[in-house]
Amino acid sequence: MSRRGTAEEKTAKSDPIYRNRLVNMLVNRILKHGKKSLAYQIIYRALKKIQQKTETNPYACFHI
Repeated sequence: MSRRGTAEEKTAKSDPIYRNRLVNMLVNRILKHGKKSLAYQIIYRALKKIQQKTETNPYACFHI
């Protein structure tokens, strides 16, 4: 039996632009060799292209 206490479950932080945990979780999944800034660039470019093509809120398309 372990003498240590149980670890608290951490919640994911939100991303700087959309203020959403889901976007940040996606960024963490596509991380390239620990370069989070590159992962953010990839996601934000993709969301920008979605906005240009559909002319709607890209987060709404992403969340579905």
